[in-house]
Amino acid sequence: MSIFAIRTTVGREKTVLDSLDTKIRVKNPGIKALMSPGELKGYLFIEGDDEDVRHIAQGVPHVRGIVAKDVELNEIAQFFAENQKEITFHDGDLVEVIGGPFKREKAKIVRLDETKREAKIELVESAVPIPITIKLDLLKPSRNSA
Repeated sequence: MSIFAIRTTVGREKTVLDSLDTKIRVKNPGIKALMSPGELKGYLFIEGDDEDVRHIAQGVPHVRGIVAKDVELNEIAQFFAENQKEITFHDGDLVEVIGGPFKREKAKIVRLDETKREAKIELVESAVPIPITIKLDLLKPSRNSA
């Protein structure tokens, strides 16, 4: 058993992963695992025998090729670790939006939803306070809040 990297069209990793998964379920070859790390665009990893991997990837749309060199587990171990930031926000905190259409805007957190990792915010500098729901990854503590 070896781990191989499959090159795909960037942005089509999930489509390729679904197609490969369907082929594996129907044909049931000796493929042990499939993985598509979100941080690595244009690649996914597959574990199995060389012949099975080449056979299962053949004819799948958006597959650009198979990297000839085996991938060592320690090379992709970083993609297995879940590194979610701990929520450090509270209701009423002043934050700055760091992404999306409201980038660089100051806001106040009205309500947190920790399970969805979202916050309902109101922009501080707007004339009319409009509640906006935004992912916590797009917020950072404001320098003025301390």
